[in-house]
Amino acid sequence: MLDGFGAAVSGVQSLVLWGLLLLSLGVKIFVVVDAARHKPATYVAAGKRTKNLWLAIAGVSLAVQVAVSNPLYFLNVIGLVAAVVYLVDVRPALRQVSGHGGGSSSGPYGPW
Repeated sequence: MLDGFGAAVSGVQSLVLWGLLLLSLGVKIFVVVDAARHKPATYVAAGKRTKNLWLAIAGVSLAVQVAVSNPLYFLNVIGLVAAVVYLVDVRPALRQVSGHGGGSSSGPYGPW
């Protein structure tokens, strides 16, 4: 039986795990949707792996996340790392090639 302190720690751990679960699930859903909306030629023009490969990686990652709801499960962590790689490397390159990536010196109505 847990004493008051142990119960409080257990409650905090549970909240942290739920937060990690929801955060990683949201990131993976975003990556699947974002990877699906770009044309296959955009991936080639950006010099990245194919659209099908990124959709497969993101889809499998999301499926494992749904099947195993523990965010600290090693396949979920690997899937989250792949999603972060997509977000920080692939997505900016795709946006730049497709004309959606604005440079730092231009605003919505032209150069600053």
